[in-house]
Amino acid sequence: MAVYLSKIGHTVTLVPRRVEQALAMASTRENTEYLPGVAFDTDLQIGSALKPALMECDYIFFACPSHALAETCRQVGQSGQGSSLRLKGALALCKGLEPETNLFAHQVMERELGSNYRSGYVTGPSHAEDIAQGKPAAMVLAMDGSESERRSLQIELSSSHLRMYRSDDRVGVALGSCLKNVYAIATGISDGLGLGDNARAALLTRSMNEMIALGIKMGASSESFWGLGGFGDLVGTCMGKWSRNRNFGLALAKENNPSQILASQKTVVEGYWATSCFHHKCAELEIEMPILNQVYSILYESKPPEFALSELMTRDLKAE
Repeated sequence: MAVYLSKIGHTVTLVPRRVEQALAMASTRENTEYLPGVAFDTDLQIGSALKPALMECDYIFFACPSHALAETCRQVGQSGQGSSLRLKGALALCKGLEPETNLFAHQVMERELGSNYRSGYVTGPSHAEDIAQGKPAAMVLAMDGSESERRSLQIELSSSHLRMYRSDDRVGVALGSCLKNVYAIATGISDGLGLGDNARAALLTRSMNEMIALGIKMGASSESFWGLGGFGDLVGTCMGKWSRNRNFGLALAKENNPSQILASQKTVVEGYWATSCFHHKCAELEIEMPILNQVYSILYESKPPEFALSELMTRDLKAE
């Protein structure tokens, strides 16, 4: 996103969480660790400290893992103390709930930064390398505040190769962006077991049903789940060969050892943590989520994937 925004003419400062990473990126003008082969625009600034970047910042984008969002927000808050900030809002690129509290990203940002700033999400089917390379894409901006504010930021974020839509349904967009990672794991397991195209199609369809049911229960609009933050992100993450969560599921199908697989990964598999968060949240809300619950049993209760499939296929029959 930093590469993209810089290329379309915005003044952007990218501040990695680790100083050594910032120095390496400033030297090579490339993120060799996470986005190799994508050269930085000459105007993209790399910072090692938050305060200088925040001084002239209109919007801050949080691209850290969801479990690190609170601490990163606190660092932003501390860096901004006593400064004449012109910050208007904070937007999350991370997709997941905060562990232990089960709070959405916008709730974490409001808790840590206060309610003086707008908060929300930029999300949708958005593989990082494709966005950085300028391949065509569409995303959704979900933010509180007035319609005119959303429209203004929507215009600023859009270009001839990235079409931005807008929404005021932060809960619906957040739910879609979190839950799709759980179902991407399920899709990876299905593909890894060689269950075929019919099984994948059925899985995606019933996953959408679960997402909408939970969304309505939590006050979201069902329409949000048929948009880019729901269906779009679900398809992109469940079908993309680059998907960390789908690839995690593929590995689970071969060897059901989540801890060992996670330990071998350099990047974060958000769906692993999201599965636990939503399993407990759904239990509190007393809502039935068969697919999600079976993924939870595979990840946290060592259930063999074949047993999980059998239980899903032999559930009581009902009307669609």
